[in-house]
Amino acid sequence: MKIESPVFGTLEVSDDRIIEFPAGLPGFDDCHRFTMIHEEGAAGQVVQLQSLDQPEVVLSIAGPETLGISYDFTLSDAEVDTLRLTRPEDVVVAVVIRRAGDEGKGPSEAGLRANFIAPLVINTASRIGMQKIFSKLGCDITLRA
Repeated sequence: MKIESPVFGTLEVSDDRIIEFPAGLPGFDDCHRFTMIHEEGAAGQVVQLQSLDQPEVVLSIAGPETLGISYDFTLSDAEVDTLRLTRPEDVVVAVVIRRAGDEGKGPSEAGLRANFIAPLVINTASRIGMQKIFSKLGCDITLRA
């Protein structure tokens, strides 16, 4: 599949690099197919999640551990079914990060922000993902120094 990304230019994405989000992502309901892109040769601490349905949609994501966070939560049986998950080791969790705008804001709001209330959960074997949204923080988060 070939797309024109405003961030990455022309991209050729093979079928085995496509991650399907059957329910879409909140705010991007029409975006169901994505691919992950990282800089060639880089370890990929921050990865770009490029929409294949709406190429102008590109989200920065990172594993919580790259941010010094230990992050544990439980998936419901319905979520396990949605992901077609059979082995726990096939799960990857990522959080959406964004650069906080500093116009008119204090130092505590500068830098990067990570969304821990709605992590992405991806089954790497089936290439199916979902965004798990907590109505209240229902997970354990531990900050590592």
